[in-house]
Amino acid sequence: MNDITQREEKNLIIDRLHESLSADKPDIARELLMQMHPSEIADVLESLPGKARATVWDLINPRLEGDVLSELHDAVRTELLEQMQPQEVAEATRDLDTDDVADIIQDLPEEIQDSVLRSMDQQNRQRLASALSYPEDTAGGLMNTDIISVRADVTLDVVMRYLRRLGQIPEKTDNLMVVDRENKFLGILPLADMLIRDPENSVGEIMTVATGIQAHIPSIEVAKTFEQRDLVSAAVVDEDNKLLGRITVDDVVDVIQEEADYTLRSMAGVGDEDMFTSVLWSVRRRVAWLCINLATASLAASVVGRFQETIAQLVTLAVLMPIVANMGGVAGSQTLTIAIRGIALGQLSKSNTRSLLFKEIGVALINGMILAVVVTLIALAWFHQPKLGLIVGLAIVLNLFTASLAGTLIPLGLKRLGIDPAVAGGMLLTTVTDAVGFFSFLGLATLLLV
Repeated sequence: MNDITQREEKNLIIDRLHESLSADKPDIARELLMQMHPSEIADVLESLPGKARATVWDLINPRLEGDVLSELHDAVRTELLEQMQPQEVAEATRDLDTDDVADIIQDLPEEIQDSVLRSMDQQNRQRLASALSYPEDTAGGLMNTDIISVRADVTLDVVMRYLRRLGQIPEKTDNLMVVDRENKFLGILPLADMLIRDPENSVGEIMTVATGIQAHIPSIEVAKTFEQRDLVSAAVVDEDNKLLGRITVDDVVDVIQEEADYTLRSMAGVGDEDMFTSVLWSVRRRVAWLCINLATASLAASVVGRFQETIAQLVTLAVLMPIVANMGGVAGSQTLTIAIRGIALGQLSKSNTRSLLFKEIGVALINGMILAVVVTLIALAWFHQPKLGLIVGLAIVLNLFTASLAGTLIPLGLKRLGIDPAVAGGMLLTTVTDAVGFFSFLGLATLLLV
């Protein structure tokens, strides 16, 4: 009940913000923005068209600009960064975590990146140097260099005195990193253990031996590691096992959300398009995808074209054709989803592909026979033609069988070619099931009815 109330309160503030913008009352809008969390402000910015977005951005408290930028979608963030001076970007990102600053800086053109880096103080430049040396979608690109490390041969009492002298610890710190004299990662010292153990114990006596994550590991693999090991944070190391930084669970949640968002957008062919991207930009992003779909749809249409005479003699075939194609499409999508998920989780490989294929074929044949009986009875009652009902039933069985094959083998083939199955798999599957569905149905009708 509490969550519902908070959600309604948030929506009410957002509605009032839109009203104040429409009524040209910037002072009211500024007050409302001060009541919102940076992530909520980011949501509002993404929901506004260009001019209104620029207006709201100018009303945001400068101290919150960096936090808001770190929460924005890449396309919107880039648009706002283009309106800022290098000194403004440097000031906005001054107090952000290194990984967030790196994400923001990488959205800038290279010449502006250099200007922003020169506008930063030496400490912040050094913090960024390590993170920027790795691609954004790797563990090194995700890591935060703001960490506390201790050696295994010191006592807990020494560590406690060291922390008190520091006066603060980095946010989301649940462990201290344990290293040797050469900064090689040895394990972690949980803060909870440090508080309840004898201060005279050495760090090495109570530390937990752990393995760091290699800096070059893809971010999606990092997310899987966090999920499998139930991690809150993890050390990032180089090839020599030297400690570079750490990754925290909030960064991993961002990776998971971005991966899901990317997959959804890519499947529709809109890439990193913003909701209020300009018309011409959207056209350029979408037209290629539409042309590809036109080409694949033409293949299915050409199959139908070969049976024009059959359709002309039996118009009822045109009524039933979509049923056969749609049944194959739905069944194929089910198999495709299972296969893509298996690939994404690393569960589908050469060793078990045959088992999955046989299982999906079995499911398709049983479901096909069940649906064939149902559709045959419907066709018989509708058109009073027993042969027509039999043809529809056989075509559905054949198309579901084909759909199970295609749904399993297409994503594997795309992966081998280096193409994301989530992006192109659905389009290819639809082409196969439509073409096979039309061909099997119209071919059988030509043989048995004409």
